[in-house]
Amino acid sequence: MLELFRQFLRFTGVGFVSAVGHYGLLIVLVQGAGADAVVASAAGAMLGAVINYGLNYRVTFRSQKRHRESAVKFVLVAIVGLVLNILLMWIGVDVLGLHYLLAQILTTGLVLIWSFAGNRFWTFHDTAPHAGDGR
Repeated sequence: MLELFRQFLRFTGVGFVSAVGHYGLLIVLVQGAGADAVVASAAGAMLGAVINYGLNYRVTFRSQKRHRESAVKFVLVAIVGLVLNILLMWIGVDVLGLHYLLAQILTTGLVLIWSFAGNRFWTFHDTAPHAGDGR
């Protein structure tokens, strides 16, 4: 259980780094280019996903899987996360009238839970036993 918590903390740290890319692009597109907040958020989420994959593969899950397998699974988890991001941003901004950054913060928290579960238990899940780690 402690290792799961540590892994979640690493995942959150990696997510923070990815969020810098996501939010940075979101703000640049909305404030600098006048883009729609939902479209800009989707673009930022895609940039964040690229950053996220590399760091989660190496740092969070310390995966030994082939990229061919893990990248495909990661993309599928990320696509679901992107759809959730778009839907939740639309609800927050267009339906509830929230400021786009507040909506993005709330959306990020909810998508974080999906992404951790999907990546931990499917994308990077290793069923092979490892010497010395009790699995």
